Amino acid sequence: MEQASQEERDSSRSVVSPAVINRLPRYFRYLRKLIRMGKTRVSSAELSQMMNVTASQIRQDLNCFGGFGQQGYGYNVNYLYAKICEILGVDMGFRTAVIGAGNLGSALVRSPLFEKRGVDVVAMFDISKSIVGKKIGNVRVYHINDLEARLKELSVDIVILTMPKECTDDIVNRLLRTDVHGIWNFTGQELEPSDIVVENIHIGDSLMALCYGVAQRMDKGKEKET
Repeated sequence: MEQASQEERDSSRSVVSPAVINRLPRYFRYLRKLIRMGKTRVSSAELSQMMNVTASQIRQDLNCFGGFGQQGYGYNVNYLYAKICEILGVDMGFRTAVIGAGNLGSALVRSPLFEKRGVDVVAMFDISKSIVGKKIGNVRVYHINDLEARLKELSVDIVILTMPKECTDDIVNRLLRTDVHGIWNFTGQELEPSDIVVENIHIGDSLMALCYGVAQRMDKGKEKET
């Protein structure tokens, strides 16, 4: 299978709405599942049942990138999975470093999620003398004072922030002077720098949304009882 050129990748991404992009990782996950099941083709109707997304929405989403399906056949699972990987950059070999070797940072580097998505964790950074110089999983921990030099030496593309919130501004200002292209931010502080791509992760927000859903469900249960 031929790989898409960088020009083709950039073109396909530039005209797609954020809502579609946000659904692509779900396609990635469900297509992986189909591959593990040994499925070689799938229809939009079958994907719809699996993902709880309408078949029409699936076709519209995939048509943003060329369609990939054939009428009467559906989608070739391996081919569609490969194309989704190309669009998401899974095949680009991104390299990442984690700043903050506490519980969250340590748990993340031990997770298989990076390998499954083509991201290589190459370093961690911290200030604790008891941790610096050691390895967590297979990842060496460096002192934060060496941040800029190590990021350059290791050709890091993405930095993951898991350190205390009060350190965020200083670290981000330092990152803006490096060649890092993206930040995955778990600090709880909203970041919107103009020169770098940021994904702000608010775990508390997700928990509160879940609590709201549970409260709504319980309220409906009480209404049925009365």
